[in-house]
Amino acid sequence: MRAARGISQAELGQELGVSRQTINSIEAGRYLPSLPLALALGRFFGVAVEEMFHEDA
Repeated sequence: MRAARGISQAELGQELGVSRQTINSIEAGRYLPSLPLALALGRFFGVAVEEMFHEDA
């Protein structure tokens, strides 16, 4: 989602108040975000949290 919108990991992290490394870890599947961060990601991208983290999404 992020790359398709032309947003860097650093830009997304700054928007959400987390580091670029956190965004990288979420994308790589090494880190599951907290509920508040997952909700913020959903709001940012305009999708339900389930859509972002469902394996078929």
